[in-house]
Amino acid sequence: MQSLLPKIESQLSSLSVPIALQLPDGRQVARAGARVTLAFKDWSALAKLGGRQIGAIGEAYVEGRVQIEGAMRDLIDAAVGLLPGNPAETDTGWWSRLQRRAKSRGSHSLGKDAAQIEFHYDVSDDFYALWLDPRRVYSCAYFSDHAMTLAQAQEAKLDHICRKLMLQPGERYLDIGSGWGALLLWAAEHYGVDATGITLSKNQHAHVQRLIEEKGLQGRVRVELRDYRALDDGKPFDKISSVGMFEHVGSANMGMYFRKIHALLAPGGLVMNHGITSGQLDYRQLGNGMGDFIEKYIFPGGELLHVTHVLRETAAAGLEMVDTENLRPHYARTLWAWSDTLEERLAEAREVLQRSGGRQGENAERILRAYRLYLAGSAMSFEQGWISLHQMLSTKPDGKVDARTLRGAQSEYPFVRSYMYNR
Repeated sequence: MQSLLPKIESQLSSLSVPIALQLPDGRQVARAGARVTLAFKDWSALAKLGGRQIGAIGEAYVEGRVQIEGAMRDLIDAAVGLLPGNPAETDTGWWSRLQRRAKSRGSHSLGKDAAQIEFHYDVSDDFYALWLDPRRVYSCAYFSDHAMTLAQAQEAKLDHICRKLMLQPGERYLDIGSGWGALLLWAAEHYGVDATGITLSKNQHAHVQRLIEEKGLQGRVRVELRDYRALDDGKPFDKISSVGMFEHVGSANMGMYFRKIHALLAPGGLVMNHGITSGQLDYRQLGNGMGDFIEKYIFPGGELLHVTHVLRETAAAGLEMVDTENLRPHYARTLWAWSDTLEERLAEAREVLQRSGGRQGENAERILRAYRLYLAGSAMSFEQGWISLHQMLSTKPDGKVDARTLRGAQSEYPFVRSYMYNR
């Protein structure tokens, strides 16, 4: 281990953020003006630092084998400096891709998907409420004005989606993976649609049901505890949205997912897929242990595809992409807002998790540490372009072409984008 220390000291000397280390034997390795301190309780975790295994250091922190002192933004800046470059791992051969596809197919049955969603989204409603906006929008905000607060940017995002979908009063609208109901209710209250939402989270389902009743929307808004694969194709929807959902579908099921959307969508209708995409064409996961950390502590079963792969599956299912927008910088800002708020309310968050009981209460400190790293680390990943976020608007062509009414798109989609922005 002594031979490793010079290497580690050399790595730390080049960082833009000064770091101090406390070794398991009590010795200090520090740079002048250190803003972050990592205190190691065992030598194995320190060895991971020497190997630039950032994810393994994160795991050691979650499990209590490393203590961190300092601001999360400083820690993340230091982490970027410790990485050898772009950490995105890619599938380099047919065998690797075959293994990945087999793993994907085995990870996304109805039962496994439900369990994976429960693992993440049913941690604690009160915990999420501490650092999300008042509507609990757990997806990328849209900062159409740089001066916006997070709450304002989330409302702007909800409206941006509704306007892209050209929602009209009385239309049948489906929100796949409706979360805590913000988009579902916004569409109903501001655009007058007949709205159906589906989720696999029991906590979210109960929360949205309460909101529907409180707002008196029982006649035209409903939320179902249902997998998208179980929806009835018999009565198609005019418009469909899917926000933060297809990351959970799995690459092996992506074709089936879009075919199901095609079956659920009325001819000429519009569908919005808003989700995280990879920054690399043949992406496998984030390397240096970061992808393994996310899989273990945050999103089991989560998979990312490059936007071109998503659009390929969209087209193969018979849907025509009419507009795609990259919101990557918006998600970096959103995540930093979540991270900063959580950092400000750590004591409250710890108490909320401890009161939750069950897995959450028993593992309150581990969950809190994992989310601290997840939010800040994700913000970094979006800033660096390792992962991205796209809104992809598609139509189901109805086959009707009428040059006199300029319906060349074979749907109600207009020829220009100005309708999204001009009021």
